[in-house]
Amino acid sequence: MEKLHPLLGFILLTLICLNTAQGSNPRFDPWNQGSTLSIMHVDDPSSPFKPTKSPSLWEKALFEVGAKDEARLGYLNSLVGKRSWVPIASARQIIQSATYVVRANVGTPPQPFLMAMDTSNDAAWIPCSGCVGCSSTVFYSSKSTTYKILPCQAPQCQQVPNPTCAVAGCSFNVTYGSSSFQATLSQDTLTLASDNITGYSFACLNKVTGNSVPPQGLLGLGRGPISFLSQTQNLYHSTFSYCLPSFKSSNFSGTLRLGPTGQPFRIKFTPLLKNPRRSSLYYVNLMGISVGRRLLNIPAAALAFDPATGAGTIFDSGTVITRLVAPAYVALRNEFRRVISKRVSGEISTLGGFDTCYTVPMAALAPTITFHFAGPINMSLPTDNVLIHSTAGTITCLAMASAPDNINSVLNVIANMQQQNHRILFDVPNSRLGISREPCT
Repeated sequence: MEKLHPLLGFILLTLICLNTAQGSNPRFDPWNQGSTLSIMHVDDPSSPFKPTKSPSLWEKALFEVGAKDEARLGYLNSLVGKRSWVPIASARQIIQSATYVVRANVGTPPQPFLMAMDTSNDAAWIPCSGCVGCSSTVFYSSKSTTYKILPCQAPQCQQVPNPTCAVAGCSFNVTYGSSSFQATLSQDTLTLASDNITGYSFACLNKVTGNSVPPQGLLGLGRGPISFLSQTQNLYHSTFSYCLPSFKSSNFSGTLRLGPTGQPFRIKFTPLLKNPRRSSLYYVNLMGISVGRRLLNIPAAALAFDPATGAGTIFDSGTVITRLVAPAYVALRNEFRRVISKRVSGEISTLGGFDTCYTVPMAALAPTITFHFAGPINMSLPTDNVLIHSTAGTITCLAMASAPDNINSVLNVIANMQQQNHRILFDVPNSRLGISREPCT
């Protein structure tokens, strides 16, 4: 198998139901007997997403990641008790959007889909038969005995963006990243692991424009009224966590856990902040950043939470590279460069959207970067979370960037590369987010 490089891969979460109970683990609740689900790497011989063409050049991939993250950031800035386990592994980039996908079944009898998991989006959607611009994998509503279209007077119709009343029922239009779609609001049975969620509301896609819409649909894990958390509140109590393995991993090693039971009890929390203008997003209070042992001098306004402007810091599963507003990023970058210059000689270069790259070996030289959150809790990032390397190992870059100048650059985004090998726990009922180191590898 060809060696997988971080920038040529995104995380693939694939749900495969097993009938075995999870055994005791000293790090987790020993009473948990929830479902255990496996995943496959996209390059696994049995994977349906195994690429048929050679991956693009690393330089091209860098540019594309930066461009897609910019579209993602633009989208983010435009946004005004049971348990199941989902192991996670790394994957090669196979779809246009920087997301994770979960295996879910929709309808009766069930029809399988690999739906993108998005912590900053609420509504679920899947491509339906007859959809213009959709992938070849579509949902055949006529084959499901439990499918129905929601009428305009249904309360869910007021929970989706831009609803309109069509002859067939409630429909709406959404912009997602650099794409848009038109959909009919529908209901059917959604099955995750062994859990059947009846009457689940989702968007049945009728027309898609652009290529950033996940090809087999999306499962919104935001905290708005029509999100997965809200629709399954009685089942999972609006609680979930995940541990994302390194992009270099090809093991079945990560996990997504739904519900409060089985979550780690040795974990530190920071408060979740509420922004009525962007109710889906998971805001936290980033208090400061350290490079090595030095706490950076960052203006308080660069990290401050402000619901009126949308400013602040969020955790997001769909952005690849952490983006910081300019004052915060410049302070981090300059200190990173200063530390490296004392340890090795070499010119600084740029590549794609990355402005701090070197042509000398860096793995043992990079300082630890630490995010300090209210609580207080610290999220320390080792080398694998800080550096990206070319496939040949000839170029190494700092794996962070400044927020783009062409969008509302007030939002700091802690992205999935920096979340790797950490357990991130979203406890909405208690308004808190937990972080702990965990080897997902």
